[in-house]
Amino acid sequence: MPELREIETSRWDAALRDLGVTDVYCTRGYLEASAALAGGTPTLLHLAGDGGDVIFPLLLREHPVDVVTPYGYGGPVALGGSPPVAAFADAYAAWCARRGAVTSFVLYHPLFANQELAAATGFHRIDLDGTVAWALAAGELLPRMHRHHRRVVRKALGAGLETRIVEAPERLDDFAAVYEQTMRRAGASDFYRFGSGYWRGLLEHVPLVRSDVLAEGRLVASMLGMGEPPWLHYHLGGSVDGAGRSGASHLALFRLAEWGQERGYSVLHLGGGVGGRDDSLLQYKLRFAPGGLRPAAVGKALHDPAAYAELTGSPEVDWAGFFPAYRAAR
Repeated sequence: MPELREIETSRWDAALRDLGVTDVYCTRGYLEASAALAGGTPTLLHLAGDGGDVIFPLLLREHPVDVVTPYGYGGPVALGGSPPVAAFADAYAAWCARRGAVTSFVLYHPLFANQELAAATGFHRIDLDGTVAWALAAGELLPRMHRHHRRVVRKALGAGLETRIVEAPERLDDFAAVYEQTMRRAGASDFYRFGSGYWRGLLEHVPLVRSDVLAEGRLVASMLGMGEPPWLHYHLGGSVDGAGRSGASHLALFRLAEWGQERGYSVLHLGGGVGGRDDSLLQYKLRFAPGGLRPAAVGKALHDPAAYAELTGSPEVDWAGFFPAYRAAR
């Protein structure tokens, strides 16, 4: 059986480069930043085969021990013409047993489409309502947008709003203030009120780009993108109170897409709705990229049924409910 190895931290990104993987959600830096939210130790698993490889970037949490993907997207990723997917399930189960992991929870990566590996790698798959991938290499952006969004962007352009792109920003405090205003207006859960550790981790470890919109020198909307070609990911965004009427947020996201197109990115991944649902947020994103809906799913795996029953007080697993149940807010 091929050996499932934990890649040394110092070799993590070099190992990804050797395998041709550039996606930010696989990098050590993003896992380090995301650990401030989910907890756990960033870990990269690698199973090499004769015809390909399987990698799995993850956070290994303690008390109890379990596996989770970073904030965003992840899961096992198959590479090459004939990756050792069949061998991965047993090798991963053995690794979890050695580590004492009770469960694993992953949010699959829509651009890798690795939800198709769920059953083969030992996961119970739950489909979501999809995410949006905006094709940047298919020509001019504005004409391909929904007519409503075209109209809003043109209105914002005609209103004299100033735009700026900040590559590798040195600060995020003003962005964070605008983002937090947006979360308060939306009534978002406490999870989305990120602490200083997360913002610092993004600045220190993740390739970022800001798309800002200003009115009379004041920041009114901003979108944060991240990643290296070919995939650019919209990560977070926000606007000040009242900015929605001006179209500032639409303009910020449009400028981010233009920047990505100019830099050779093939896709701007906008993500999905809240909780993976088909809601107003998903529909808002689809109007930038009609036809850009990609399948999305989560994966759940139970490795130690006895420990799970002890932690939850029940031997039954509600696959459709919150998983793992012992992590639910009490």
